This record gives sequence, C-alpha cells and structure tokens, in this order.
Amino acid sequence: MRTKHPAAKKSSSKSPRSKAPSTPSKSNQSKSTPIRSPKSKSGRKSVAAPRIKKPYRHRPGTVALREIRKYQKSVDLLIPSAPFVRTVKEISHQFSPMVTRWKVEAMKALQQAAEDFIVCLFEDAMLCAFHAKRVTLMKKDIELARRIGGRERRW
Repeated sequence: MRTKHPAAKKSSSKSPRSKAPSTPSKSNQSKSTPIRSPKSKSGRKSVAAPRIKKPYRHRPGTVALREIRKYQKSVDLLIPSAPFVRTVKEISHQFSPMVTRWKVEAMKALQQAAEDFIVCLFEDAMLCAFHAKRVTLMKKDIELARRIGGRERRW
C-alpha cells in the first residue's frame, strides 16, 4: 500500500519545514471582512436594484378597436354553441315538454337569428348612447333602443 507524501497532507499546525504561507480555511474566510458596495458622494451605499422590464401596455381603446375590426371581418358565430343549445332546450322545455329533440340545422338557424338580433340591438343602443353624448353603453340605452325599435318583451 502506498502512503501519501507528508508535504501533500494539509496540516493545521505550522511546522518549521513549510516555507509557503498557509491559506486561510473556509471557516476563516467567512469571518473575514465582507466585500462592500462602493459608496456614493453622499457617503451612503449605492444599491443597484435589478431592473425588471415592464410589459408593453397599449393605450386605452386600441385593443378594443382591434377586436371590433377582427369580429367585423369574421363570419363565425360569436356565441358558443353548447351553452346556446342548452339554453334553447331549457326554454323550449318550459313552453312545451313534448319537444325534446332539435335538428342541427334548426339550432344553427336559431343561433344566427339570435346573434343578428343582438348585434342590431347593440348598434341601435350605441346610437342612443352617442345621441346622449356618451361613449359608454348603459342599460337605459338598450331599453330605449328596444322601445323605439319595437323589440319589447311581449309575453
């Protein structure tokens, strides 16, 4: 078995043989003075906080106008189909429990008619809001548009 050379072994005591200065151990390094940040002219420490990049924010109304253009170009239905079908079946069950089945074409035609009605109602309501010198659509605008357009609740 091979033994290690005594010079390769680190010893904590200083021997007269070792001519090189000993390096401080890890425990001694932690007790040494910490590295300090440079001081400013006022004598206070300057703390350099990491800069966090903020996400880009569009001006108010920019995204809304982009969405309006997007939906005006599209020909898709805006109301999700499954909730619309559930609502139609629930309402039809209240009026006639005998009708339980609907054809897909009938549902699509009903959904297209409902969306057309809603879009026209919102257009008229927005005209009422603009007439009142407002940009925000309110409940009273929709009520007025329904009253003027003859789209009141008849039942």
